[in-house]
Amino acid sequence: MTNPKLKPLTNSQESDFEGLREEQPLTAAESYQSLLRSLRRKNGFNLLFVRCSPVQADEIIRRVSQDLPNKNIQVLQLDSETDNLYEKIVDLPNYTNLNILFVRGLENALLRYEEAESEGYFLSSQSPVYGGTWAGVPKILGYLNLSRERFERQFPFTLVFLLPEFALRYFIRRASDFFDWYSGVYEFPTDKDILEREIERLVYLDGDLDTYQQFTPQQRQEKLAEIKAYLSDSPSLDPVQTSELWHKKGLIHQMGKEYEQAIASYDRALEFKPDDHEAWYNRGVALADLGRFAEAIASYDKALEIKPDDHDAWNYRGVALDDLGRFAEAIASYDKALEIKPDDHEAWYNRGIALDDLGRLEQAIASYDRALEIKPDYPDAWYNRGVALGNLGRLEEAIASYDKALEIKPDYHQAWYGRGFALDDLGRFAEAIASYDRALEIKPDLHEAWNNRGFALDDLGRFAEAIASYDRALEIKPDLHEAWNNRGAALFNLGRFEEAIASFDRALEIKPDKYEAWNNRGFALGNLGRFEEAIASYDRALEIKPDLHQAWNNRGNALFNLGRFEQAIASCDRALEIKPDDPYAWNNRGNALGNLGRFEQAIASYDRALEFKPDYPDTWDNRGYVLTCMGRYKDALESCDRAIKINPNHANAYYNKACCYGLQNNVELAIENLQRAINLDVEYQDMAKTDKDFEQIRGDERFQSFLNRV
Repeated sequence: MTNPKLKPLTNSQESDFEGLREEQPLTAAESYQSLLRSLRRKNGFNLLFVRCSPVQADEIIRRVSQDLPNKNIQVLQLDSETDNLYEKIVDLPNYTNLNILFVRGLENALLRYEEAESEGYFLSSQSPVYGGTWAGVPKILGYLNLSRERFERQFPFTLVFLLPEFALRYFIRRASDFFDWYSGVYEFPTDKDILEREIERLVYLDGDLDTYQQFTPQQRQEKLAEIKAYLSDSPSLDPVQTSELWHKKGLIHQMGKEYEQAIASYDRALEFKPDDHEAWYNRGVALADLGRFAEAIASYDKALEIKPDDHDAWNYRGVALDDLGRFAEAIASYDKALEIKPDDHEAWYNRGIALDDLGRLEQAIASYDRALEIKPDYPDAWYNRGVALGNLGRLEEAIASYDKALEIKPDYHQAWYGRGFALDDLGRFAEAIASYDRALEIKPDLHEAWNNRGFALDDLGRFAEAIASYDRALEIKPDLHEAWNNRGAALFNLGRFEEAIASFDRALEIKPDKYEAWNNRGFALGNLGRFEEAIASYDRALEIKPDLHQAWNNRGNALFNLGRFEQAIASCDRALEIKPDDPYAWNNRGNALGNLGRFEQAIASYDRALEFKPDYPDTWDNRGYVLTCMGRYKDALESCDRAIKINPNHANAYYNKACCYGLQNNVELAIENLQRAINLDVEYQDMAKTDKDFEQIRGDERFQSFLNRV
């Protein structure tokens, strides 16, 4: 047999809490006596709802336990993760022997749904037991609607739900089937003294930003529900108290990275207290966290109209201006912060970043130094100081700055990465790799470090390892065009030209205007003898960057290989207009002139190359060849010897010496130098069999014997 239901609800009352209220509201004392009478006489399954604040709930439970000592009473505390009340109750020890079960904290599970609904949208929850989706209904209420008969059968005691007004209103709307079984609703108006104490606790005593930042999602939800309870249940709140509660709610949302909700809360706070500079300031911070920098600046400006000496607002205003690329204005804002608080290390640091962004690196370093005078253990300032020093080419100092950052924060992966970059620029490639490895131990998905590590391995000639490093970068970021280009260069260095071209092509799919890749692609095509395609690739590079002297030089080399010597010279001349001290362009120009028989000009061109690169063995060798063509054998031999002195394994220089001796009928020395060339590169054996420079000695038995023996 079921218990009679008092005051059955009409349809309008299911969504209207006002229909449950007494025409003449009771005092808290009268409500308590009414509740107590009901609890004293009721047996079996009953549902009672008590509208009260959290602190009143504590007092109600204490007094009922004291006034009804013969009743078996328990309290069930719910949290924001609770989704099945039935299971929570059956898990209680000896629940069948209960007379009264107080249910607290349901508001924690309802808050985000209720707030979403009040803002005009609905969250949905999925029922793994009953199936289907409940739009706007938390699981816990969905289960209640679907299982109310089980409650009546299984729980022969009184369930008392202690709820703040917002939660009770929401319960009535969203669990009306369950609520329809209620036996009574009791309202406890909030006492003004209690209210003031609770607001003081919530606003000033319960925690600061650091505390809120460390909240778990559950703790955050419970604190928000508590604040919402006082906002909804306290008509006697004055505007200042209301504003303070909304402000505190905003801070808690903000520390949970719920920025939209934070802004909405600050807006409510400012409706009640428009001159709350802290609310304007925190609103600006939340807007900036959403990337809405112009709005953030407007919010900071409002804070500063009210409190012009708020150094934090000036500082964060500068950060927002910096994020918009308005660096000069940002610096002016930081300067205002520093007029007010000269020891604000964050403002000095941020000012340094803005100066860095403007390319005023010396001033940026000076600003970082000021930050570090105030706070010597500031790793970010040491790191950014290192970056600025590196950009000035002061690499040793940059490394020292990164090392200071790492003393303070050994797991600072950016500092390990920056340190590797500086070491790489100093040519200390093995140390650079070790630094990149430290960065990757801390952050294995740092694609920039994998790419630069590959570059350092490349510089050490460890091309296969470099390719593996580039591949790791590309696993993490497949559209990293720099890694595809660098990978192509490593494949080129291994002689894997087709694969290199494929890698350059991938870089160009991602970034069609990457002139370096067009240039490198041309070089690989040239090494495959595909000179026309190589020239087309160099031309693409030069469309994008007409002053790319390397591409003009490489283009000249491809034209040379096609026998188009005049065009080759013109291309080398373009390279030299851009970079007059390019030894490679002077060398290639000399080769083309030599092939046109313009030997004096060729020698002059080689001499220019050697002015800029005296240790360039190919140029000494080429010069020797042209001098041989001119019949200046002594000079030719001296030039080839200079090539061999620089590179004792220069096979072509030995071959050219052999040719020079052959033209002078010096069989012994021709054979000796030809033997050395063949020892280094066997291709010279076949060349010697047909080379006209050996015609004068080809009939000599010693030469014939040598060719046959070899």
